[in-house]
Amino acid sequence: MKLRMVLAVLLRQALLLLFCIALTSCQSRQADTGPSIEFSKIPPAAQGGRERVDTIAGRVSGAHPGQQIVIYARSGPWWVQPWPDRPFIPIRADSTWSSETHLGFEYAALLVDPGYHPPPTMDVAPSQGGSIVLVRTVKGVGTPTLAPTKPLKFSGYDWGVRTIASDRGGTNNLYDPDNAWTDASGALHMRITKKSDRWSCAQVVLNRSLGYGTYVVVVRDTSRLEPAAVLSMYTFDEWHGDRYYREMDVEISRWGDAANKNNAQYGIQPFYVPGNVASFTAPSGTLTHSMRWESGRVSFQTVRGASIGGEALLVSEHEFTSGVPSPGQERIQLEFYVIASDKNPLRKGSEVVIEKFEYLP
Repeated sequence: MKLRMVLAVLLRQALLLLFCIALTSCQSRQADTGPSIEFSKIPPAAQGGRERVDTIAGRVSGAHPGQQIVIYARSGPWWVQPWPDRPFIPIRADSTWSSETHLGFEYAALLVDPGYHPPPTMDVAPSQGGSIVLVRTVKGVGTPTLAPTKPLKFSGYDWGVRTIASDRGGTNNLYDPDNAWTDASGALHMRITKKSDRWSCAQVVLNRSLGYGTYVVVVRDTSRLEPAAVLSMYTFDEWHGDRYYREMDVEISRWGDAANKNNAQYGIQPFYVPGNVASFTAPSGTLTHSMRWESGRVSFQTVRGASIGGEALLVSEHEFTSGVPSPGQERIQLEFYVIASDKNPLRKGSEVVIEKFEYLP
């Protein structure tokens, strides 16, 4: 009799324990249940540009009323898709979504609450928090491909001439491979021309990374450039927005302000950090700009004439010792382009001549 009572008590305790375990497991699954994003159509992995678009699509589970999808594509920065003025993608009654997107190497789908204001670009991948309920990122399909470029030989190096549009400078400019060429003396010509009522610019990119060392360009007179024109020599790492693209610049421009006494600057990214830009006045005539990049330090110098040695007359110099990037996949780029300017928009085409590029380890 006592044995049956003991067994009955043990049985009730075992059943109670199993019930508690089952209840805890159920509650845990309910707590873990949240929204999810799936991709059903992923575009190719390719360098972006306004010329090429594709479709991205998927499904959302567990979304609340009013929530929508926002897509970003990474090509350099993360760009909101398909356009900054049309960023929101509705979730259909069957929980699916789809949108046109420009190409990128990676894509991010964000589930966002009402009231979210997506920035046009981000340097790093979007992350969950605030009005961003969920983020799902995925690599583009296939082997990553860069946009086609036109090959160019300049100063003994192989370069690629840009062929696709760019938003650098706050306005969308065309880039025409015919806007960059070398003459019989080997000098590089870069021009800005009007094409179909839009400005067409020039950019050449070195085909490999050189790392630490001294970079030198000899440039003919740029003192008469219009305020909205920019000539830039800079390093840029397409793959590392988290390192501010390892960008370091020598730039000739008045940045749209005709009254600006300074028409040139040295800089490292991010430019909004105090001390990361040093402005100066570049005089008329041929100038030599150099950038000496070392571990934890980058030194810029501009002198008159076509040489950095001897008795060259110093125009300006500056050294940065904070925020200087280490080498990665950066490459030197030479670019002549137009910035957006309401006060002083570009009025006519222009041309610059770079006599020589030199690299000294």
